[in-house]
Amino acid sequence: MDNRAGEMEVFRRVVEAGSFSEAARQMLMTPSTISKLIARTEKRMGVRLIDRSTRRLSLTAEGELYYERSRALLDEMAALETTLARGAANTGGTVRVNASVGLGTVALEPLLPGFWQAYPNIAVDLSLSDEIVDLYLDRTDVAFRIGRLPDSGMMARHIGAARRMIVAAPAYLERFGTPRTIEELSRHNCLGFNFRRSKPVWPIRENGRTIELPAHGTLLANNGETVRRLAVAGVGLARIADFHMRDDLKSGRLVEVLGDVIESDREEINALYLGGAHMPQRVQAFLDFVVPRLRQFVNDW
Repeated sequence: MDNRAGEMEVFRRVVEAGSFSEAARQMLMTPSTISKLIARTEKRMGVRLIDRSTRRLSLTAEGELYYERSRALLDEMAALETTLARGAANTGGTVRVNASVGLGTVALEPLLPGFWQAYPNIAVDLSLSDEIVDLYLDRTDVAFRIGRLPDSGMMARHIGAARRMIVAAPAYLERFGTPRTIEELSRHNCLGFNFRRSKPVWPIRENGRTIELPAHGTLLANNGETVRRLAVAGVGLARIADFHMRDDLKSGRLVEVLGDVIESDREEINALYLGGAHMPQRVQAFLDFVVPRLRQFVNDW
């Protein structure tokens, strides 16, 4: 791994300590390690930095230049980190966040303790709902959306993609059988949603075409977490996002149905927010902290 800043710091310590052995003592390293690091730096740049022909440490002209420039860079890096750390401590206010119940529960909530360690003065007003909220009307700063984004003037940061799967508990399949074709789904208890925006159907792709399969069942819920829990309880089949139930799939509490028949059904995940030159620092800090970690969570699956 390239660690040029670390090599610069070693070289600076050697120059300021006046010897390899004293620099090694200060940095809790061995003199041979210090020597190898200096030699690696010289090899990479193709120049000699330290004149080893004299009994005392002496810099070449290139070594003098490298010392001055690297010291300035290291001091600038330290100042930047100090500024950012102070900024994190001083940044305050409230960030209003909306996310689906599933994504919020399994992915976003676990990140908040770490966020508050970095930004102790920022409060998070978190609402979990699978309904689409209006960022303007609901005074929401950041909304995590799954699915196609609407045409608007809002900004978006892409997080990843979720795959929707049809799943069931082994106990349910033992009682009612495992469907082998899409047509057989009509004979099963298909758990659905009651969103205002949704239709009581499961859009399923087969052989390059999308089929809107009526989802008849004993449950209509307004969030995926309720559907997931009742699927685990053996009530019926569910069609929900993979990230939402990864622990259930790993443990065997849920198993995929028709995975070899239905084509992959993926939906994009984005962080939606009101951008512009005057975006509050608290919102910027929240996005910068949360988005990369959510990307890692989604892409690790």
